[in-house]
Amino acid sequence: MMNSVKTYTLFTDHDVYLFKEGRHYKLYGKFGAHSAEKDGIKGVYFSVWAPNAKKVSVIGNFNNWNHKDHILFPRWDGSGIWEGFIDGLTWGTLYKYAIETPRGDILEKSDPYAVSWEQNIQAASLVSTTWYEWNDKEWMDSRWEKNRLEAPISVYELHLGSWVREGDNPGKFLNYRDIAEKLVPYVKEMGFTHVEFMPVMEYPYDPSWGYQITGFYAATSRFGSPQDLMFLIDELHRNNIGVILDWVPSHFPGDANGLHRFDGSYLYEHEDPRKGFHPDWKSHIFNYGRNEVKSFLISNAMFWLDRYHADGLRVDAVTSMLHLDYSRNEGEWEPNIYGTNVNLEAKTFLQEFNTAVYKEFGNNIMTIAEESSDFPMLTKPVHDGGVGFGMKWMMGWMHDTLDYFKEDFANRKFHHHKLTFASMYMYNENYMMPLSHDEVVHGKASLIYKMKGDEWQKFANLRTLYVYMYTHPGAKLLFMGDEFGQTSEWNFTRSLDWHLLKYPVHKGMQEIVKELNHLYTSESAFYENQFDKHGFEWVEADDLENSVYVYLRKGKRKDDIAMVVLNLAPKVLDYKIGIPAGTHWEVVLNSDDEKYSGSGVEPEILEEEDEEWRGYPKSMTVKLPPLAGIILRQKKDKKYKLHRIKHKR
Repeated sequence: MMNSVKTYTLFTDHDVYLFKEGRHYKLYGKFGAHSAEKDGIKGVYFSVWAPNAKKVSVIGNFNNWNHKDHILFPRWDGSGIWEGFIDGLTWGTLYKYAIETPRGDILEKSDPYAVSWEQNIQAASLVSTTWYEWNDKEWMDSRWEKNRLEAPISVYELHLGSWVREGDNPGKFLNYRDIAEKLVPYVKEMGFTHVEFMPVMEYPYDPSWGYQITGFYAATSRFGSPQDLMFLIDELHRNNIGVILDWVPSHFPGDANGLHRFDGSYLYEHEDPRKGFHPDWKSHIFNYGRNEVKSFLISNAMFWLDRYHADGLRVDAVTSMLHLDYSRNEGEWEPNIYGTNVNLEAKTFLQEFNTAVYKEFGNNIMTIAEESSDFPMLTKPVHDGGVGFGMKWMMGWMHDTLDYFKEDFANRKFHHHKLTFASMYMYNENYMMPLSHDEVVHGKASLIYKMKGDEWQKFANLRTLYVYMYTHPGAKLLFMGDEFGQTSEWNFTRSLDWHLLKYPVHKGMQEIVKELNHLYTSESAFYENQFDKHGFEWVEADDLENSVYVYLRKGKRKDDIAMVVLNLAPKVLDYKIGIPAGTHWEVVLNSDDEKYSGSGVEPEILEEEDEEWRGYPKSMTVKLPPLAGIILRQKKDKKYKLHRIKHKR
């Protein structure tokens, strides 16, 4: 039978050169399935990289999945690219590539560059488009103001499949558009500046939460079409909310229709299992030393930032990428040429990725590393020897903080410096402080049940933890449900427990998170210097007997100062605090306030006096509520006169 495929190409010689050099960052305009026209006839152009294939054909619902009818042409330039034009095909056509290996096996593979996939175990690709008429020009033109390091960045992390479900049909996913209707007003009211979506790229296995991706260029069809996801992002942007996407260049699953042994060879993954197989996740690790793979991955990052207007990428599992011995015993890994455990190819890839996206988008976007080791210079510029990320997750802070809040009140004095230790390194990198999904699954308990004490003490503890988090230097990230004290662990198969909001303690938790978001984004002392050592000063770091901490946060103006006092013991204290000369203070937030379901003890400035205290020229005595965080602001009224209040006993 005569081949029904016609010759056609979207590749120039320069495209092929850049692809083979690992420096083609817009491959999504070339590879995959694209509407085209040849000799006045409309159809679809297909192209795929399969250098070790004996033959590649397009199979689909248009030819009864017959691999003998539509055979692609191999390019003459040794690039390993197969391509061709099939007339009469339109959007919605289901297809795969039938790849004949040198051994004669026929592999049926979905398209690595397809922008839409079916939602089933065999998951074919769909001829589709990322065309969309955006309405977010105002956001895009000025988003650098919201995405720069000097801006307040408070991120709401969520899983689209379990944030909310249909009330009368909890087993059914909502469409991206339906989610937009509920999510946008909620995030806006709560005061978060950004949302972070756990992976929206196509994945076959729901329990992976999206972190085992097969369709790297496809928005998961669980919740609708590419345009439906674009609508959701568009609506968030139109309401001044940025969008960060989780991105997973670390590994991929071994599904038969996916990237694994794509043309019968180790193409996308490293052939050495010490570098190419992940023992924890039973998945396959990209070959970061292969130029065509680097082009694939960096193009993928560009795709989501370009076509989907994403404001940032949070890069998953960076620790596993950078360390050759990650989750491996002695003898299961091989040191690099310098005899160390650093994966030099992965490091170079991440440097090239960061260089490329920041060159293309500037400070309009951010890249964030989920990295739990002390790998040096992760957020330093590549030209200075750094890896080039905009930020990294502050995992040490998160672990130390949660460990502290699990402690009995009587024992806290022995763990006092778990809360001060972060100040030793908090300016080594640009940190985002995460209380993420990873902390509320797999038997770790919800945040509220990590707290010590009876019910009232648990809620008081968590409210105070949030005061600490929101006033500590660094950007913020909070996982969905934590903002109202979700009591059960996160379950990806069902909606959050929104019914809890009928109880005052949960409603109060939601209210204080809302208040903290608005305070963080409106008080420049909390964000202007969040990555600058001039933005923080300990006033009292060593009072382990009382479990009290006092620190200042400072903006760029000399008089732009806030004070934070944490009383982490379940008792009321009259507490003396040293203050700078010429400063006068007012309380702007009290986590023990009744409106947050606290006990209602009001913090009062009981006495101010010209007495030196702990290195400060003046002092004031403040009534501290139990298990509470209070935020004070420096009064800016120059006519303010010292008003002594008789000390109440």
